[in-house]
Amino acid sequence: MRVLLAVVGKVTAPPGFLDRVVRHAESLVEQVFPVPPDTVAAVERRLPGAVLLGWGNEGEGGTRPAPVMATDSRALGITGTLLDWSEAHDLLDASSMGDTAIRTRGCFAALRVEPGAMTAVTDMTRACGIFYAETPELHIVGTRALLVHLVARGGRPVSWDVPALQSMVRQGYFLSDETPFEGVRALPPASTLEIRDGTRKITSIALPRSGPVPESRRRKRDAIEELAEALTETVRPLTEQVNLALTGGRDSRLMAALLHAAEVPFRVTTNGLDDHPDVVIARQIAAKLGVEHTVIPPKRTEQRDAVLVEHPLRRTFEVLRVCEGMTSAYETIVEYLPYSSRLTMSGQSGEILRGGFLYNQGNPAPKAMRRRVDAFFLKDEDLFTEDANAHARELAGPWRERAAADSAQALDHMYVTYRVGRWHAAARAGSLRRGDAVQPFLDNRVVAAALALDPMWRRSEEVVHELIGMFAPQLRRMALEGAEWRFRTERTPSRWESLLARRRPPAPPAKKKGAGGWNWRTSPGERLTSVLRDVLDGDVLWDIVRKDAVEEMFAAPAVKRPALAWNLYTVGAMVSGRYPGTVPDDLDPVEVLIPWA
Repeated sequence: MRVLLAVVGKVTAPPGFLDRVVRHAESLVEQVFPVPPDTVAAVERRLPGAVLLGWGNEGEGGTRPAPVMATDSRALGITGTLLDWSEAHDLLDASSMGDTAIRTRGCFAALRVEPGAMTAVTDMTRACGIFYAETPELHIVGTRALLVHLVARGGRPVSWDVPALQSMVRQGYFLSDETPFEGVRALPPASTLEIRDGTRKITSIALPRSGPVPESRRRKRDAIEELAEALTETVRPLTEQVNLALTGGRDSRLMAALLHAAEVPFRVTTNGLDDHPDVVIARQIAAKLGVEHTVIPPKRTEQRDAVLVEHPLRRTFEVLRVCEGMTSAYETIVEYLPYSSRLTMSGQSGEILRGGFLYNQGNPAPKAMRRRVDAFFLKDEDLFTEDANAHARELAGPWRERAAADSAQALDHMYVTYRVGRWHAAARAGSLRRGDAVQPFLDNRVVAAALALDPMWRRSEEVVHELIGMFAPQLRRMALEGAEWRFRTERTPSRWESLLARRRPPAPPAKKKGAGGWNWRTSPGERLTSVLRDVLDGDVLWDIVRKDAVEEMFAAPAVKRPALAWNLYTVGAMVSGRYPGTVPDDLDPVEVLIPWA
């Protein structure tokens, strides 16, 4: 993992001010870099009126360039991965860094400083985030929002952007370019931030617009083959074994098929109880492809009637420390391990190939999709204060306009902009600190090729189904965890199919649900609910949500809206005064009873 910070002084900065800022930033690294301090190496490049600082825990060796590479007049830092690291020199030398970045393969962000100037770029998903702030004396840009904020605060404590936090409570991540920290914002996708002559300028390239659904099977296949080639190029250079996190769903299955087709050596792991559908189906996929499969079960009590989960406050502090208050503790962030160059992959963000937020849009009518856009921004409106709802409506405005013109494309682009660009960008910090994953779904060319395909066609899942069939035909007919392929369930059956369906015997009665499909986060039970209640206090929280509505929500022994409860707990812990600070170490695990055990 790499942490970058660029600072450019204004003419108003007094002599020696930039030196003091650098020393202050260096003193904050332990607080903002979520790894043991003794694993971090620092590098610094100073130019007149500007400085670029870099920290990394990658150790020596490998094919990646140093965290900061420089010439006599420029310095460049890159976070994330490039498909071809030699292209880092193109970003360093480019006269137009933004134009070069959008053509560069990989999932990355970059910062470049010159005398008295700075340029920062994000790729098409901004899954590697860039954050910026400004003071009377400085422009500050970096890859960690808390670091940017604390440098801007100049030694003063954290100041929360309270109106922005309504989105964290509502969705568990940000549906905007806001952050939890006052005065700090995230750079949009496919954007360039330039600072010259003390002035900041941001330019953004719109996400690709889609074309119509190809009219013939031949043209459909040609379009899918273009996407297949873009995917294949992302793994073709790999020669070492990849560890793939495999479930029973669509997206990690596509990654398994891709690695198989590219003849990249790989093994797979699945988390869950032995009879969980993810584990059962992943085992079958591994057998079909002839690869090693490892199951990682959750910790259970001796009686095996409950799982032991980390105390919510410890869990939340670790999520806050890693994700900087931009992801809810409802999400599971991978635990810290020393940085490893071993290659890892997963199916995360594969929904880009399935229409973004359309992937779970049940009703495809434009009116229903417009309601969905509203629901993202104004979910659980009755729980929030008038000011919080007013702020949400303001954020929703531009997307409502886009949905009125093209509701499918609005949901498609919202997914890339916010679900990937804010939620995934924050959550992936947990894995980046232990190694840089291979992420074909987030590659610039793959994203462009996917978004060029009609989003409703991608929603049908025909594209992903055909990709799996191209890469690994033996997986084409295998069962899925959850629902059947949508293009099959939503199409009108032929007359012959209808006649066959009438002759089939009735389906057997559903088996009693077992513990295999159970998840302690979504079914917290009474013990965990009682702990989640504890942090709900403080004036800041009641500026966002109505206290009476929250108390009513937690009145039942077991909370019935667990995701929202976790979001409230996360924000409550964040603004309580405990964060940023030391992770509590005197909290015991909590037992959560397994139903039917």
